[in-house]
Amino acid sequence: MSDFSRLLPDEPLPQRISRILAWAAGAIVLFGCSLLITIDVITRYLFKRGMVESFEISGYALAACIGLGLAFTVTSKANIRVDILLDVLPGKVRIVCDIVASLSLALIAVALAWFAWGTLAQSWALNAKSVSQLQVPMVLPQGVWCVGLVWFACMAVLIPIQAIARLMAHDRAGFEALIGSLRVTEEIEQSGVENPAAGVEARS
Repeated sequence: MSDFSRLLPDEPLPQRISRILAWAAGAIVLFGCSLLITIDVITRYLFKRGMVESFEISGYALAACIGLGLAFTVTSKANIRVDILLDVLPGKVRIVCDIVASLSLALIAVALAWFAWGTLAQSWALNAKSVSQLQVPMVLPQGVWCVGLVWFACMAVLIPIQAIARLMAHDRAGFEALIGSLRVTEEIEQSGVENPAAGVEARS
């Protein structure tokens, strides 16, 4: 029971939705894609031709995985930040840098969602289909991709708002938890290593 509760942490609903979408991207899309590729490899070996267009579907799956996983990247602070000088800056300057970085990411996320929606709308208007034998309506893979990017934009905008609200409430720890740069110990915890020092001693 305790192991299952660790998989479903007590977190706000938007963050939990982001986690579920990331799980869907990894568990359903990637595993489903690997199954199709396996079928294609076996049928090509046995019948000299593939039964499914695994290459095309894999491309759609990759785009879906990226879109659905971006929001979780924001909530878990897994996006790359160049913060080599951040620790030597005064506390107030670090706060400003964190807010600027978070708002910059939000701006990029909104722009990506806007152009993704435009692409989806154009495919819908033109009734665009893939040029392969599958003739897949492009609104299907683009729709999943667009949903992920729109939710990414929502979370990228919501997170700095939540952080600023906590800062105004004098909750510096809550602010750091939302948009503060990860420290080395936090990165170790995210990697799943509970006690790295014990591991070093065991190897020695």
